[in-house]
Amino acid sequence: MKPISCVAHRTASCKSLRDLRTRLCGLACCITGLLFLLGCDRLPGKPTAADVELEPRQVRNFDVLFGQNCSGCHGKDGKGNGALALNNPTYLAIASDDVLRRVTSKGVSGTLMPAFLKSAGGTLTDEQVEILVREMRARWSKPGDLANAAPPPYAASTPGNSNHGAEVYATFCASCHGSDGKGTQKSSSIVDGSYLALVSDQGLRTLVIAGRPDLPHPDWRGYVQGRAMTAQEVTDVVSWLVSKRVAYPGQPYASKE
Repeated sequence: MKPISCVAHRTASCKSLRDLRTRLCGLACCITGLLFLLGCDRLPGKPTAADVELEPRQVRNFDVLFGQNCSGCHGKDGKGNGALALNNPTYLAIASDDVLRRVTSKGVSGTLMPAFLKSAGGTLTDEQVEILVREMRARWSKPGDLANAAPPPYAASTPGNSNHGAEVYATFCASCHGSDGKGTQKSSSIVDGSYLALVSDQGLRTLVIAGRPDLPHPDWRGYVQGRAMTAQEVTDVVSWLVSKRVAYPGQPYASKE
């Protein structure tokens, strides 16, 4: 028979061993967990920062902003669609940054151009509007394309004369749009009531000066070979076009902006 002291000593030793094993197992679990956490960023399939979708207000990429907000009307790369081409050096030569900023931010009342700035009911921040304005200018403005020609100003500085405008129309526009403006095989009606109801006076002026390269529609230099339109002729033909608007009951007519 073994002495009681030996049995007690062996029991204590076994307990100490068990405690040591328990502690070692716990330590191993902690180390394994720590290594797992440290390795999470390198796990296969984990999304990177580039994969995480940004909130709308965080988007600062011009291509994304333009594609999501502008290209539906102004076309891919701004080359025109239902609305005029913004990727048009002549347009950018007459439209200042203030014009681009104002129209993008607040839209044009009475037309299909909505406001995009948040404070005006849109979805874009001030910074995002600035990105659009800055990048349109930087990417698409090409002063050299004008060959040193000076286009008429963006906005009219004198009143228009619709009677003289009829003569201007006959000289510069009738060959494509017809003597009465109702269109030919070359081009569509320019006096259509629905069209005139949805386009602003400034929109007409911009079209006459900058043209529509996507249609193709010439700018102020190309209607008559060797004979560019003057600023007053542009103002007068716009006045003539505006005189052709027909008032439909309940129709929200475009502003002069």
